[in-house]
Parts: sequence; structure tokens; C-alpha cells
Amino acid sequence: MDNTQAIFEKLKIELLKHHSKKFKEDFLDLHNYDQGRFFGELTREERLLVYKYLDPDELADTFDELDDEPDLIAEYLDEMAPSYAAALLNGMYDDNEADILGAVRNDKLHKLLSYMQPVDAARVRQLLKYEEKTAGALMTTEFISVAVDTTVGSAMNQVKQEAQYAETISYIYVVNESNQLIGVISVKDLIVNPDDVFIKRIMNTNVVSVRDDEDQTEIAAQIRDYNFIAIPVVDERNKMLGIITVDDIIDVIDEESAQDYSRLAGVNSEDMSENPWKAVKSRIPWLVTMLFLGLISAMVISQFQNVLDKFGVLAVFITLITGTAGNAGTQSLAVAIRRLANDEEGDSVFKLILNEVITGILIGLLTGIAIFTVILFWQKNMVLGIIVGAAMSGAIFVANLVGTLIPIIMEKLGMDPVVASGPFISTLSDITSILIYFNIATICLANFY
Repeated sequence: MDNTQAIFEKLKIELLKHHSKKFKEDFLDLHNYDQGRFFGELTREERLLVYKYLDPDELADTFDELDDEPDLIAEYLDEMAPSYAAALLNGMYDDNEADILGAVRNDKLHKLLSYMQPVDAARVRQLLKYEEKTAGALMTTEFISVAVDTTVGSAMNQVKQEAQYAETISYIYVVNESNQLIGVISVKDLIVNPDDVFIKRIMNTNVVSVRDDEDQTEIAAQIRDYNFIAIPVVDERNKMLGIITVDDIIDVIDEESAQDYSRLAGVNSEDMSENPWKAVKSRIPWLVTMLFLGLISAMVISQFQNVLDKFGVLAVFITLITGTAGNAGTQSLAVAIRRLANDEEGDSVFKLILNEVITGILIGLLTGIAIFTVILFWQKNMVLGIIVGAAMSGAIFVANLVGTLIPIIMEKLGMDPVVASGPFISTLSDITSILIYFNIATICLANFY
């Protein structure tokens, strides 16, 4: 048991023995992340005791750490008195609060909003209007902005007063009288400049911002490229609406990566239903498609039945060749999608294709020579070794090329290259591998037998 788990056990004992003062003290000493972990391990009865011993504001930071599970938090809110739940939500960051309320039932939502201050309720309603996975849905309205005609001294005083309510103070945004974003400064800028210097003299006017309707994947790319801690969100008139912080973007990147990985397997990562029939409904179309593509492979093999009748040992190596080629194609697919995700264009795409062509040739030759050598010593049959070795080389080369070209072509056609998933590439490489294998076998057998 690690030290953290020992602390959790100690906290549970304090909780169940109703040592409220000691529990509160020890719980609040934990890092917010560990508070979230501890809270997630509690039973309903234990959580009810936590609500009794902790004020809503004290538990709000804990719930900010659970923001990636809004449906679960919605269940927790059902356990609380509406006034307690509303106060807890008020203590959370705006973006997390909106995510959670978006998962709450309509009747519960209206009740919670009725317990909030009118200004807070109106702010939350505005955030809930944004479409999911847009800048507006991700942003928080808890940031610090200063007027352009203010001095460094006045701005520093404002930062001191508002810092505890802001999600981050790494950047201070400068706005004009119409609340339009016109510049940005850092806390360091405020510290190193004299108090009587005007903000407009030291601010950076080259501000990178995003529109409130911009897609979250595009925002993630900008924050990654510029190494931002936060990025401002504006409307069509460049009015400052909020900020998106890097911690939310990390969640977006994790979510997008999980989705891309699942789509490579032909499933939906967001399908967490425990109902088997729902799982069947979402997965069966893809599997049936792969089934019919697989039938094409079987039909191709049947066309070479006379070759198999004469040289039955060829059947032993079918799965070896198709499997190896499929793996090679999937590797190329992953590389191509990764390069395309990094927005590589023009010469970079040409270099990618050229690189994969050369890679396919080299891997094909090395793998072909290796299998030729194995068959020569195993089967004592040079012709069989030549057939399998040559087919292996050709199949890997074609699979590499297909795995690279298909996602590039799909992107050029305006389609998502991830749709060119692993199972699809593997099935396609099966067909081409079988054609290469049996055509080489037909030529060799005609010349040597």
C-alpha cells in the first residue's frame, strides 16, 4: 500500500468515527487531485457524511478535479440538498460547472439554477448555449482583463483583487472601452515595469485568439503550436468572452486520441453502454462490411483452386503473407495519419510517400530473403522459397504504399483519413497479397514444373 492509500484509509476511519474536525483538516491538506481520488472511492453513505462535514466551497475544488466525469458528478448532485449543490457549483470554475450542468436532468437543472444568484445563473445559461466541442463550450469566463488606458500600478492592484477568482493569471488581457481584445501582458510585465507606465505602452498587440464557435481540435493545435498556457475566446466583433486553459486542452487531446484509436479499430470510444444490443447495433455495420470484403479474398483464392490442387503446400503460407502485409500496411497507415494530423503538406507529403516506398522496398526485401531462407532449410524446396519470398516482398511493398496513399487521398477529397482504419487496410492488403502470391505461384509453377 502506498502512502496516499494509507492516508485514504485514515481519512475513512475519521469519517466513519465522525471525527469531523480532524477529517476536514486532513482532507483539505490533500492535493485537489488526491481529494478527487479519495472522494471517488467513497460509498453513498460515506459521501453523505462528507457533505455534512465540508462546506460547498471546500468541496468545489475537489469536484473541479472530477470534471471529466460530468455524468457521475450529476449523480452526486442528486444526493445533495439543492442549495448545497448550487453553492458547490458556484464555487467551481465556469467551464467545469457548465459541463456538469449539461449532464443534469432538465428538472434538476432548473431547480439548481433557481438557487443561484441571477447573475451566475445567466452566465451558466449562456455557456450551456454553445455547441459541444466548440471554444464556447470549453471556455471559462473567470479571467482578468484590464483597460487599455490603465497604469501598471492600477493593473497590479486589480490583479491582486481578482486573482483568487481567476482560473489563471499567467496572461492579463487588455480591452478597450467596447470590451474588445486589443492586447495581452504577463504578470512579469507588471512586476518589471514602473507603476506609472501605461499598459498600452508595454502590451503585446499581436494577440492570438479563437472564435467562440471554433472547433476544439483546431484550438488544441494552436495551443500546441504556440505553447500557450491559455488562449482568449472572442466573438465575431472581437469582444472578449473568456479563455481556454491548457488543462482543458490536454483533456481534448486525450479525448481525440482515444477516438482516433477506437476508429482505427472500427468502434466508437464514446459507446460506453452496458446494453449488449446497443453495442451490437453500433458495431455490426462495420463488421458486416469487413465480412463482405473478406469474402472477396475467399473468392480470389477460389480462382486459383487449380494451383492449390497441384501444389497444396502453398495454402500453408497464405495467412503468413496476408498477416505480415496487413501489419505493414497498418504501420504505414498510422505514420501517414500522424503526419497528416501535423498538417504536413506539399513537399512533406511527397517525402512521406517516397519514404514509405523506400521503406516498403527495404522491409519487403529483407523479409522476403528471411522467409526464403527459412523455407529452403525447412521444406528443402527452392521454388517454394522463391514463390513465398517474392510474394512476401511484393505484398509488403504494396501494403505500405496503400496504407500511405489511402489516407492522403481521403484527406484530399475532404474526408477524415482516420476512416481508413486498420481493419479496412488489413482486408484490402489481404486481397492484394493473395493476388500477388498466386500470380507469382502460377508463373513459377508454369516455368519450373
